[in-house]
Amino acid sequence: MMFDGDGGAWLGIDLGTQSVRALLVTGDGRVLGAGTAPLAGRRDGVRHEQDPGEWWEAVCEASRAALTEQPRLRLRLGGLAVCGTSGTVLLTDGAGRPLTPGVMYDDGRAVAEATRVGMQTSWALPKALWLLEAYGGGRVTHQPDVITARLTGGGTVPTDSSHALKTGYDVEREAWPPQLAHLGDVLPEVVRPGTRLGEVCGVAAEATGIPVGTPVIAGMTDGCAAQIASGALYEGSWNSVLGTTLVLKGASASPVRDSAGVVYNHRAPDGSWLPGGASSVGAGALPAGADPVEMDRLAAEYEPSGALAYPLTSPGERFPFLAPDATAFTLGTPASDADRWAAVLQGVAFTERLCLDYLHHLGAPIDGPLTFTGGAARSAYWNQLRADILGRPARVPEQVEPALGMAVLAAHSGTGAGLVDTADRMVRIRTVLEPRRSRTARFAEPYARLVDELESRGWLPAPVATHTRRRLNQDTPHS
Repeated sequence: MMFDGDGGAWLGIDLGTQSVRALLVTGDGRVLGAGTAPLAGRRDGVRHEQDPGEWWEAVCEASRAALTEQPRLRLRLGGLAVCGTSGTVLLTDGAGRPLTPGVMYDDGRAVAEATRVGMQTSWALPKALWLLEAYGGGRVTHQPDVITARLTGGGTVPTDSSHALKTGYDVEREAWPPQLAHLGDVLPEVVRPGTRLGEVCGVAAEATGIPVGTPVIAGMTDGCAAQIASGALYEGSWNSVLGTTLVLKGASASPVRDSAGVVYNHRAPDGSWLPGGASSVGAGALPAGADPVEMDRLAAEYEPSGALAYPLTSPGERFPFLAPDATAFTLGTPASDADRWAAVLQGVAFTERLCLDYLHHLGAPIDGPLTFTGGAARSAYWNQLRADILGRPARVPEQVEPALGMAVLAAHSGTGAGLVDTADRMVRIRTVLEPRRSRTARFAEPYARLVDELESRGWLPAPVATHTRRRLNQDTPHS
């Protein structure tokens, strides 16, 4: 078997909430091997923890499965990178050994600490402060650092700035801010994503099947990894990740400034910026137990729905506005279960459009390609509906896993090619959707009603609502 470019392949590892996923990918985007291993967590009310030892065991299992064909193919493994869940932290000792469980991104115990530092409880810094108080000391460590330390055998390793962002790291100055100086050596050294951290040691090679000497590259958060896997890296391009909730992540030459704190900015390996925001609407609001394929078919008869839904999956909204008291609502009565399903699909798409309008209000570049990823991108009907409501084309890649993004990042680091160029070679687009102008016009009125309702409830700021209406009047085609 022949391989393009460097004649080898790249390994991406994704530490998810429910499993670890590993992908072995060639420089032209062919997936040669994949492996998955489950993860178990401990949930009790707002508490959510995982055992860091299980992360390593799952990485070993998933990597071995992904690399099954490697010896037969005699390919060279050029490098690997690891991503993890953003906001998941633990404490380790001076040798990098875990002292605490991994406190997961959605653990809600650090309420007082979050209030004190002015962050959401989902961010890492409040959890880190809570851990330091509860356990009496240790070194703040992010989820992937546990794995890269085991892979390199070097004790502690630097963390990447992408994971450090939600621990309070200043990605513009590329330094820990002065207000965290009192933590001293408790905070890790930070490097840019794509930095070489070391090589796979003999002990790790025996456990994982990854060849000794394979370069280990600093990764990014799972959200950034998914963005890389979507290819949404050109200035003005955006990746809309729709799963249980909705996340938009884009590419910009400069940070997107947002005094409301709704949009935050990751730093790309090349020094450019990856702005984004996370909404609480999403597929998690769909009725449980229904057949999604059949419900999609029936929902097509309700365009637009007889009801207008704002489908939050949990109380509180974070993007496109900050409203901790926001709650889901439905205006009107759905005519049937299919109409109720249609209202949720359309409500998510309306919110997605409002997110893009908010980004435009902030001055963010949004005119580049739009890519759909996430579990909901498996629905061909919902994809087309979203393109219609947004009034813009959208792309759906063949492979959208964060592990692919880490393989791309490893290839970028290992070959020296630009990240955008590397992604262009390795990310394959499956479908390009074109909006149907008559449908876009049909959905303009319910979208305007949703904007009015959100403003009247005091959640959507008046200047944003005004900007959105102006764009709607300018951009909506008339049938």
